[in-house]
Amino acid sequence: MAAPGSSPPPARDPRAHEAAPDRYAVVGNPVAHSQSPFIHAAFARQTGQAIVYERVLAPRDGFAAAVRAFADAGGRGCNVTVPFKFEACAIAPRRSERAALAEAANVLRFDAEGWWADNTDGVGLVRDIEHTAGVPLAGRRVLLVGAGGAAAGVLGPLLQARPAALWLVNRSPDRARALAARHAALAATHGVTMAAGGLDDAPAGCHVVVNASASSLQGQASPVQARVLAPGALAVDLMYGAAAEPFLEWARAAGAVARDGLGMLIEQAAESFFDWRGVRPDTRPVLQALRARLEAS
Repeated sequence: MAAPGSSPPPARDPRAHEAAPDRYAVVGNPVAHSQSPFIHAAFARQTGQAIVYERVLAPRDGFAAAVRAFADAGGRGCNVTVPFKFEACAIAPRRSERAALAEAANVLRFDAEGWWADNTDGVGLVRDIEHTAGVPLAGRRVLLVGAGGAAAGVLGPLLQARPAALWLVNRSPDRARALAARHAALAATHGVTMAAGGLDDAPAGCHVVVNASASSLQGQASPVQARVLAPGALAVDLMYGAAAEPFLEWARAAGAVARDGLGMLIEQAAESFFDWRGVRPDTRPVLQALRARLEAS
């Protein structure tokens, strides 16, 4: 599905392998840990697309300059990771509806019409929860923890999945309320009861809990108490690897089904690939290969 309010680029000519490969990258700080080059290389092999995909370490105060240098050197687009998602949206003159609503972007595309920003995090998360994990969101009680760039990117698609109610909580309640206010019309359109507040305002008995806060990066098990989890709830941390382990252990100990962010990472990457190339890869074998790769490392 193309980003709302936008049209996908035309599918690449199957003879594209005869030309020089197009350049893409992930831009962030830190970025050395990123699995995006592995993922997009796998997508390219699967779909016959001629691309190279790199990592670009941007200075904390030099994101725009780093992206501009990459584009000027022939880059066709990039993924954007922490801490630059808000800035990525701000520097793009054109935005998808979901990026504009989130005010954050994890995808940039450079073409003849100028720079274009999208946010594929939310659709990636929803696809992973509903299709890969097999947990429907419609009619459920959902808790989203965090109000930064990651939470901003996933809130809209979570509301579009029509849960019965969604709570947004954050260490800073005002940030949570501001993010919720920006999405109030979307929640009403989809019949979702939405509330926002501090971490202590998180309700008990949620069917799906999504940790989009920075707690995993800080080595914390969970920013909320185990009472938020309904029996058999799905608890998802948007991080993966060692950073996600404390949250996953916390969730399992509380009787929840624990899930890391690898599935979301693959799904949002597939949507990014579609933004750039106009073709959608099969994510299942790539997710299996990535899990095997990480387990072997």
